[in-house]
Amino acid sequence: MRQPSLIARRVAAASVGLVVAAGAAACGPKDNDAKGAGGDSTPHKGGTLTVLNSQPQSDFDPARLYTSGGGNVPSLVFRTLTTRNRENGAAGAKVVPDLATDTGRPSKDATVWTYTLKPGLKYEDGTPITSADIKYGIERSFAPELSGGAPYLRDWLTGAAKYQGPYKDKKGLAAIETPDARTIVFHLNKPEGEFPYLATQTQFAPVPKAKDKGTKYEEHPVSSGPYRVVRNDNDGEHVLLKRNAHWSGDDERKAYPDTIDVRSGLDSSVINQRLSSSQGADAAAVTTDTNLGPAELARVSGDKKLADRVGTGHFGYTNYIAFNPKVKPFNNPKVREAISYAVDRSSVINAAGGSALAEPATTFLPDQKSFGYTPYDPFPAGKSGNPAKAKELLKEAGYAKGLTVTLTHSNSKDFETSPEIATALQDALKKAGITVKLQGLEDNDYRDKIHNVKTEPGFFLAHWGADWPSGGPFLAPIFDGRQIVRDGSNFNNGLLNDKSVNDEIDAINKLTDLNAAAARWGALDKKIGAQALTVPLFHPVYKRLYGSDVKNIVISDWTGVLDISQVAVK
Repeated sequence: MRQPSLIARRVAAASVGLVVAAGAAACGPKDNDAKGAGGDSTPHKGGTLTVLNSQPQSDFDPARLYTSGGGNVPSLVFRTLTTRNRENGAAGAKVVPDLATDTGRPSKDATVWTYTLKPGLKYEDGTPITSADIKYGIERSFAPELSGGAPYLRDWLTGAAKYQGPYKDKKGLAAIETPDARTIVFHLNKPEGEFPYLATQTQFAPVPKAKDKGTKYEEHPVSSGPYRVVRNDNDGEHVLLKRNAHWSGDDERKAYPDTIDVRSGLDSSVINQRLSSSQGADAAAVTTDTNLGPAELARVSGDKKLADRVGTGHFGYTNYIAFNPKVKPFNNPKVREAISYAVDRSSVINAAGGSALAEPATTFLPDQKSFGYTPYDPFPAGKSGNPAKAKELLKEAGYAKGLTVTLTHSNSKDFETSPEIATALQDALKKAGITVKLQGLEDNDYRDKIHNVKTEPGFFLAHWGADWPSGGPFLAPIFDGRQIVRDGSNFNNGLLNDKSVNDEIDAINKLTDLNAAAARWGALDKKIGAQALTVPLFHPVYKRLYGSDVKNIVISDWTGVLDISQVAVK
């Protein structure tokens, strides 16, 4: 995703989003069903599903949401042209049709994509959904007052770079054509073989122009999915969803419960305690944004009944050390390689909560087939690092007596870029003769500093999560030299501008065969990894409790968390 700050927001605010923060192969219970209190694991329609979350869903406008695969709660209300496959594990990393009859029909060079809507689609008020509604929904996402969604459309659509949305420019986007009520055609300024993935974003949800209320639309967005919004209190703190009687059903959402009651603003420890106790309505409750912490996980693991109610999942997400090669001594590749060898991933994983909550990483791409994961370790140092090899490289770099560097990190207790991780690295690098001074910053100051080319430090902690399960949105924002931003938020921290890398990104983007593209992304990851511009550390793992009456647990590699569109409570 374009902005790690938004990753943090999505990780925390997955109440509506999908959830984002872990990384490799997800799985639910073996029989794909959580046993209910009555012993019947067969899912039935009816009842109320309660969602207990820490962060409120402050944006419930499809234009403003930044999710992966359409989000978790949002995809109950907003259908899109395509969506994620709602299956366990790797099968769930596939893109499938939603409102459209297929995942899109590309032109030969993948610069034109055509979609046909399924017949008989209706909104919650019974009026038909048309291609013009999807075009309008996309156009309104360009309005400055509705910003916050994924930025790709502005970059990809022909002539869209300066478009200000339909409130200011009523002519609309010529790049989107609607020749009839069921056909929509997109014209791109460059080949994009992964357009079907982008079409899962909520910006592709239909919005009837007559019902658009601008910034107030989120109070009662018009539903195209199985549920409609009947309450949205305190800017998303309490969202109540009821069945949409005009939803005709679809191939992905089961929509078993009659009601979805989303309660936010709760302390994480309270959420886990309520899910653990499963008393009253909490027996039919889940969370979409609260993990078990190390201490809580230890307690749960010792109780078989509780352990059986923990969903484990992974999302495409990598925590890593970032270098700025413009800052000495990190301009010397030998210094970066020395640090790569000195890192003790075992101690880092312990600092992240232990092996149950984090998995070691030596590749920038997450360990998932859909990303094109290709195993490699350009600086093999074992689980605990190789300080002797690091010292050799430091000597070659002219630092035979060692050196002193500053590591910038966040003070947030997120077990990712926080003091615990920084201290573990400090201890490991000391063994290699590298003295590490720690610079901890408050989260906003930390993000501002590391994403500004003028202030970016030479050595800092970072993380990145995928907008969809592919190498494209993972590698391009971090390593494509054309995406270096000199007067705004920059995420190409290594300031890499290698023509061969840029050209390969363009070549892969032309591919509509996503398996072939994945292989190329993996090879490119390996090529870039040899330059030691980052040191991959670990991929987080999600461990989340659910209530004792919750059934039909599905956790895909796309989201890494329980998919509430599949959950039953009866």
